[in-house]
Amino acid sequence: MIKVTFLGTSGSAPTKDRGLPSVAVTYEGDTLLFDCGEGAQRQMLNYGINISRIKSIFITHMHGDHVIGVAGLVRTLALNHRTEPLNIFVPKGSEKGVAALMLFDNALINYPVIINGVSAGIVYKGKGFVVRAFTLKHTVKTYGYSLAEDDRMRFDTEKCRRYGINGTMFSTLLKNKQIRVGRKTVRLDEVAHKVKGLKIVYSTDTRPVASTVAESKDADLLIHEASFGEQLKRLAAERMHSTAAEAAQIAKKARVKELVLFHMSARYRNADVLQDEARRIFKNTVVAKDGMQIILGGKKGP
Repeated sequence: MIKVTFLGTSGSAPTKDRGLPSVAVTYEGDTLLFDCGEGAQRQMLNYGINISRIKSIFITHMHGDHVIGVAGLVRTLALNHRTEPLNIFVPKGSEKGVAALMLFDNALINYPVIINGVSAGIVYKGKGFVVRAFTLKHTVKTYGYSLAEDDRMRFDTEKCRRYGINGTMFSTLLKNKQIRVGRKTVRLDEVAHKVKGLKIVYSTDTRPVASTVAESKDADLLIHEASFGEQLKRLAAERMHSTAAEAAQIAKKARVKELVLFHMSARYRNADVLQDEARRIFKNTVVAKDGMQIILGGKKGP
């Protein structure tokens, strides 16, 4: 199960209802943060994310609305007596900027913080999944991230029962691709089939780019910035952002299952106009709200 929690969904500046950008992805009990805007740790408290379970933080770029929350978060983890290392991933060349956020007040950070400069490609391997970085197009060096679960084999319960496969025989069958049962050799493909792993893509801040389409192909969930509506598409281009309609075009080209609009300008007190514009192009679109949760294969929370 993969749970996605939207901690902050505004762009550039917060509003009364929207915090600054941060998304928590929880997989097998561990949490990865994608961006860490100001106030992210308080939002985690509000929305039931265990701060102590954060394994890694992935920063898209070094604009303040996406990274300033790191300063307070690493301090809170120290106050909570963390001993486990914390990995922070940033675009290559930005490492000193994140280090400065951590050290500006000489706070005692008594656990290892490892700052990793990333380029496009696999940047993190977890148990059962990988995280990849891909290039975006913004006013500074920026990367999007995808989290892809490993493909896995699903056994046919009835067939396994019929052949007498049980207990440790499953692991043996997975390892050797076949197993001897009595006088018969049973192949893995006779009693199991491959299930494609789930995939989430996080793309902000950016103009529409082919790399997002390529990385998002057939993804279960695309989280894409939608800073502006079509009336401000010229402004979006000038500031190297995307409109809701442009995000929808990306989703359509990539054939994703669901699009979530994210990083809306604070001028949109009601983001329905952005959702409407996107849905004309890609029907399965929703606007992110702070506290919204998506369990892949399940239902959205409030």
